[in-house]
Amino acid sequence: MTFTSNHLEICKGTLLGGHYKVEGFLEEGGFGIVTKCCNTKTNKVVAIKVNKSDPEILQQAKMEIYILEKLRGLDADRCNIVKWNDFFIDGDRICLNFELLDESLWQYMRYRRNRVLPVTEIRPVLFQLANALSHLGSLGIVHADLKPGNIMVVDRYECPIKVKLTDFGFACPASTVIPGDCVGTVGYKAPEVMIGSLFNEAIDMWSLGLVAVELATGFPFYPGRNDYDVLKFIIQTQGQPPDHVLDSDETGCHLIKEMLALDPNQRITPSEVLHHPFFN
Repeated sequence: MTFTSNHLEICKGTLLGGHYKVEGFLEEGGFGIVTKCCNTKTNKVVAIKVNKSDPEILQQAKMEIYILEKLRGLDADRCNIVKWNDFFIDGDRICLNFELLDESLWQYMRYRRNRVLPVTEIRPVLFQLANALSHLGSLGIVHADLKPGNIMVVDRYECPIKVKLTDFGFACPASTVIPGDCVGTVGYKAPEVMIGSLFNEAIDMWSLGLVAVELATGFPFYPGRNDYDVLKFIIQTQGQPPDHVLDSDETGCHLIKEMLALDPNQRITPSEVLHHPFFN
């Protein structure tokens, strides 16, 4: 299997950075690809994110490294954040070296009955993600692209499952946000992002609320092919999911409503989530 994009030609057996042998492919996106590699010097298997050499993507990769350097002081396991090992240059491409995790939460859901998780599984997942956002917030960092595909399950056979937040390609310091910045994924963006307004860490809580609904129902809550469709749907529904959408108790419905408050100033914070009655 070979990926070819903007002179990005990588196949199984390719050596990256001189000693990372490609064993497989984990993900492909606009940025490039994520490969499963074995360090030929240590025999350790890791995940290598290979960024394309487009100027815009290179700039984004440099920002991601800046954010990852900020996060290096945190305990990745305790903070539910993917462990970043280092970066290296392969030709004109920036490669990021991460710990290898099992599968994304999106993949994990695909193999569940009706793609739905029981409340007993949803509760620890949301708590761990709120924990991750709380630590990002303590550093003034916005993840800006929280969705099931960017949440990794450490070990699918572990009970309860442990998850980690990954992909900091859109992450940025809240202090550097400029109104109109294009971040996030359609269907998971907060209203303030879609209308080009100033935003902060509260957009991650909006995304977490939508992830919570998806875990409970098996479907994305806000349908739409583009931001216009999604924003129209949000306005029509006042941004509040009806209680009957979730097969949960009242505290679970209340928590999601707090996450999906239209006013970012009224949206619940990660630390408040961690102390919410839903987790008692």
